[in-house]
Amino acid sequence: MADNGPVLALVGATGAVGTVMIDIINGRESVPWGEIRLIASARSAGKKITVRGEDLTVIALSPEAFDGVDVAMFDVPDEVSAEWAPIAAERGAVAVDNSGAFRMDPEVPLVVPEVNAEAVHNRPRGIISNPNCTTLSMMAGLGALHREYQLTELVVASYQAVSGAGQSGVDRLYAEIAAVAGKAVGEKAGDVRAALEAAGLVQSESPFPAPMAFNVVPWAGSLKEDGWSSEELKVRNESRKILGIPDLKVSATCVRVPVVTTHSMAVHATFAREVTVEQARKLLGAQPSIVLVDDPANGEYPTPAEVVGGDPTYIGRIRQALDFPNTLELFVCGDNLRKGAALNTYEIAEVIVTQA
Repeated sequence: MADNGPVLALVGATGAVGTVMIDIINGRESVPWGEIRLIASARSAGKKITVRGEDLTVIALSPEAFDGVDVAMFDVPDEVSAEWAPIAAERGAVAVDNSGAFRMDPEVPLVVPEVNAEAVHNRPRGIISNPNCTTLSMMAGLGALHREYQLTELVVASYQAVSGAGQSGVDRLYAEIAAVAGKAVGEKAGDVRAALEAAGLVQSESPFPAPMAFNVVPWAGSLKEDGWSSEELKVRNESRKILGIPDLKVSATCVRVPVVTTHSMAVHATFAREVTVEQARKLLGAQPSIVLVDDPANGEYPTPAEVVGGDPTYIGRIRQALDFPNTLELFVCGDNLRKGAALNTYEIAEVIVTQA
């Protein structure tokens, strides 16, 4: 710990999520840190980044980089976290990991501060995990409703932005749109593939299994047993762990859509106790990290275009499900790079040092 407060390290400081993390830190009115240390790969070492008015030099990832660190946030690929988060913990830091390396480890808590902040104190391995961005976008709302009405079943259709696949996903969408935009008005939609081929955009080189421009792709993640995708199983397994409902019935369909940033979800949630739309609106509207946008008569509901760049979860289209008792339908939007990744990781770090 530094003389004037705890030491925070950011591993992956020069990456896409790390850049958002620095923006979040710079935007806070105050921070509890006596020192902020930026860590990245050797090729990024030496780079200067301004954090809270101070030009900090990025240092190379090494065991010694964690000496004196109280909390180390990891915004790096799974394999990097799997190797280095335990090293950070061995050097005395609490590792807060944004990758999927430890999410289902029974000795690693999976934390959303609005839902289960107390779990940060039960960390046998010295590691705390941040959920997948799709699961995370629902948790503030579902956690609040579960505390009052006891969630029993959850059916989700996600509409996931291409940035969830990394910068290559964003680049691919822009390239495809540019290739197709020159097509004459009125040409058949099936000509999208022809336009991509004419532009030299080979499908096998895309991070997506089908064209993304002017299309939706009912697939996100890798193939798992019985036709499920890894993203769909994450929604199931992570929801159970975060909410503390090991027998929660969950089914998810994850769809990739031609949106750059912000995941959206159509949520069908069933509860053990009766809940009305009015009760749900009042409860959700009282949550500090939720913004209600729910006036369909005036065309007001959450959309990615309005939500991108924001920290809260946005919820609308709240309805009592037809033919399903004690069940609500919700539409949820959350910026997958901010709350879905960087912000939640940072909020966990603050909980560790402010609620010790």
